Amino acid sequence: MDRIRIRGGTPLKGTIRISGAKNAALPLMTASLLTDETLTLSRLPELADIKTLSTLLGQHGVHITPNGHAPEGGPTGRVMDFTTKAVTNTTAPYDLVRKMRASILVLGPLAARCGEARVSLPGGCAIGARPVDLHLTGLEQLGAEIELDGGYVIARAPNGLTGGRVVFPKVSVGATENLMMAAALAKGETALINAAREPEVTDLGECLIAMGAEIEGLGTDSIMIQGKDRLHGAHHAVVADRIETGTFAMAAAITGGDVVLQDTRLDLVEAMKGLLTEAGVEFEPVDGGFRVSRRNGPLVGADVMTEPFPGFPTDLQAQYMALMTVAEGASMITETIFENRFMHVPELARMGANINIHGRSALVRGVRRLTGAPVMATDLRASVSLVLAGLAAEGETVLNRVYHLDRGYERVEQKLAGCGAEIERIRG
Repeated sequence: MDRIRIRGGTPLKGTIRISGAKNAALPLMTASLLTDETLTLSRLPELADIKTLSTLLGQHGVHITPNGHAPEGGPTGRVMDFTTKAVTNTTAPYDLVRKMRASILVLGPLAARCGEARVSLPGGCAIGARPVDLHLTGLEQLGAEIELDGGYVIARAPNGLTGGRVVFPKVSVGATENLMMAAALAKGETALINAAREPEVTDLGECLIAMGAEIEGLGTDSIMIQGKDRLHGAHHAVVADRIETGTFAMAAAITGGDVVLQDTRLDLVEAMKGLLTEAGVEFEPVDGGFRVSRRNGPLVGADVMTEPFPGFPTDLQAQYMALMTVAEGASMITETIFENRFMHVPELARMGANINIHGRSALVRGVRRLTGAPVMATDLRASVSLVLAGLAAEGETVLNRVYHLDRGYERVEQKLAGCGAEIERIRG
């Protein structure tokens, strides 16, 4: 099993190009189930989750063809054609779905196009319960009959889905995406109320519009979809990964570095920018991205609470905690989205961090320095928080279970090494 070895203490200096967003790419790929024409997606990151979903889509009848890379001078990433002339199988099996929660996103498109779907209840990172009930009750509002049998969700709509009003009791990115895709082929108008506002949701909506869907309200909490009889093919570039953007911004900050992040936008990470500015980090817009550096003087503690977009994202909470372990003073970090998302705390403590958990909050008291140690990743974002801690630590850190990291970060060690980090992958 691969490991990553880091020798900390080197300030990062250079340029990092940000990849297309995994959390946008996955729903975009499932949107290919909605049409018999070709959907071409560019700026696709090379990640384990992309491969897993490609395998799942392939067994549904999607033909996936490489179409080169993005043109020189623009954002990097692969270009792939997704063509589903006919859906050959409406079952998403446990063996594939258990590897990744995003697999549930085939449910809406399959039910809408085929009138039936049988999808295993999903797996994924062990960061707390992420129930699919919002997906299921939403589909019921669009006329689907839902049954749970043997660990599978079975959705039936033999006469097609019908537009309706769906009020989400709480904000859910995945449910918003699933219902938006299903509604694109439903008869009549669908209203999604208390919908997610994340950039990845907007990116999916813009792709659906390019495919012929009629959607209004993207970026707000009320999305209106006028269903169409069919959608057509389109070309769409995946939006920049705001979580990778925030992660590398914090990598620059924790090492006292000076890094330009290219192919991304500050408006994707406004909540993080405000928080890090308070903590002593500077941001400067440049062509095609922005520059991140630490102001003269140490980092200072600043409190944060995770919230749905446009608030501070839960997917940056672990990275921010690593940053706060070496800040002056104390910071209170409160997790409101998922339970069990402090599993990185014992590993940070092995490196000398001073963290006390109180329910859904963690009190972080900054220390002068962290010390390298063998550590173990427990989930995707926890794994990269340990990389950040290793970059700042004195001595050597070895990260085990890096398959978590590979699910969501493209060539992380190469990108960091390109800015001077002493980091390498140990194959095993």
